[in-house]
Amino acid sequence: MEYCIFVEPQLGMTWDRLLAAALATEAHGFHGFFRSDHYIAPDRVFTGDHAVSDAWTTLAALAVSTRRIRLGTLVSPVTFRHPGVLAVQVANVDAMSGGRAELGLGAGWNAPEHEAYGIPFPPKRFGLFEEALAIVSGLWGTPDGQTFSFQGEYFTLDAAPGAQRPAGARIPLIIGGGGPSRTPALAARFASEFNTGFVANEVVDERFGRVRDAAEASGRDPQTLRLSIALTATIGESRAEADARARAQRLDPAAQRTSGLHGTPDDVAERLSGLRALGAARVYLQLLDVTDLAQFDLLAEATRLAG
Repeated sequence: MEYCIFVEPQLGMTWDRLLAAALATEAHGFHGFFRSDHYIAPDRVFTGDHAVSDAWTTLAALAVSTRRIRLGTLVSPVTFRHPGVLAVQVANVDAMSGGRAELGLGAGWNAPEHEAYGIPFPPKRFGLFEEALAIVSGLWGTPDGQTFSFQGEYFTLDAAPGAQRPAGARIPLIIGGGGPSRTPALAARFASEFNTGFVANEVVDERFGRVRDAAEASGRDPQTLRLSIALTATIGESRAEADARARAQRLDPAAQRTSGLHGTPDDVAERLSGLRALGAARVYLQLLDVTDLAQFDLLAEATRLAG
């Protein structure tokens, strides 16, 4: 199973801290480093060291600052990422990193950040999302020397040259969510990976089952769709230390035991093993406080125990 670190820079993270977290991710042997694609938190609460950062600008810098780890977003919203531009941006980061870029794409939800920056927030976004998936996939799949056109309700592309060819076989496209039918159907149609998060194992099992069924219904082999989960990590050398970390981040330790990765390295390893049994091929370990570098050591130990 693959283990990736996942951070939320909109909660308060300067470039120096973002870079330090990515370098720690690489040094500890994790598979990838992913960040959210937000400018501000939904409650507009700022910390004293708040620094607004752009996801794909910073990922481009990380592409040339790291050597091994996968890099991407969970997830970029179609509400302020035009798919034609985004396809080019991600392909550029892929080339800069030697084929290590991945794109998580979603319908968007954080209305306050749109209001803050004067970005229109459409009330109906799923059609926008579906067209964006078709455009990104189409541009990445356009052979050299050819163009891609698209006519939809929300977007029109007229003979656009294909985005820079991926450095690898293809750029992985991640679709996530908990919807009962439309999201699994889109994942089966477009995605390399289906992701869900922040729920108990029984909910994970249910959501994985729905996306497997959607893949089969579309004629796709479910084994070709990677399944993953994102979980907030609050880990400690003792359970008391883990509880203290959770409370420091305004998280309920009891809830974390069910819907997060919580406790000692042994406790976390036990849940990771359970997720593997459900079919998870990758886990995103969400760290809300990247200044607490001891978490990297403890999570690396937990992943070694889980295998």
